[in-house]
Amino acid sequence: MLSDITLGQYFPGTSVLHRLDPRSKILATLCFIVIIFIAKSSASYVLLCVFAACCALLSRVPLKLIYKGVKPVFIIACLTALIHIFSTKGGEVLFSYGIVTVTALGVEMGAKMALRLLLLLLFSSILTYTTSPIVLTDGIEALLRPFKSVGVPAHELAMMMTIALRFIPTLLEETDRIMKAQTARGADFAGGSILTRLKSLLPILVPLFVSSFRRADELATAMEARCYRGGEGRTRLHELAYGTLDGGCLAVMLLLTAAMAALRWLS
Repeated sequence: MLSDITLGQYFPGTSVLHRLDPRSKILATLCFIVIIFIAKSSASYVLLCVFAACCALLSRVPLKLIYKGVKPVFIIACLTALIHIFSTKGGEVLFSYGIVTVTALGVEMGAKMALRLLLLLLFSSILTYTTSPIVLTDGIEALLRPFKSVGVPAHELAMMMTIALRFIPTLLEETDRIMKAQTARGADFAGGSILTRLKSLLPILVPLFVSSFRRADELATAMEARCYRGGEGRTRLHELAYGTLDGGCLAVMLLLTAAMAALRWLS
């Protein structure tokens, strides 16, 4: 399960999405997240699924890798769907037995909520797959730079966000290594009651925290050794610049937003 979580990984390529300016991709992702919560009708969700599928194909990232990244959230999506199916009342009754009642509205809401989670993770994964950590940092910093006038540390925030995102795969790999080492020593993480399983996590959490603090200290030492002093006076090998593709990306997102608003207004 841990090896299936690919959020934060970068897949090198030369696709259309790889060539987009990172600021355009970040803004498009934020816009897509807002659009997901605007969606109301079934036609809106179909349109979102088609758009997400087109973006996945344009990224030229292997579909197996994309599926691997979305797979871990399937259980959460199914639980969310079940909660809405059994708790939402209204509409035609599809099934009723004792206190359990399943309605058409509950099934619809459950499917929509589960689809929201999957689309959120899918689009976020596409962003990290097509944007290297360094470029992503530059994009976040550039978007936050206008807020420096009110005291927002743009460079520091961008650096912290990117480092946190970058170290997700590293910490997952470290967790998997610790679990295998503990299993080889006779630890059982699957058997027993829930309380027993929670107690069995202690031999994992303690070395994981120690390893995380050690990695953080090593990273800080490496940055100091390279005379890192923040973003003031820092230059870049590749300066960010908007191009024709970025204008097309903006136009597509505006059209999608207008279409979603029209579908919500008509429904």
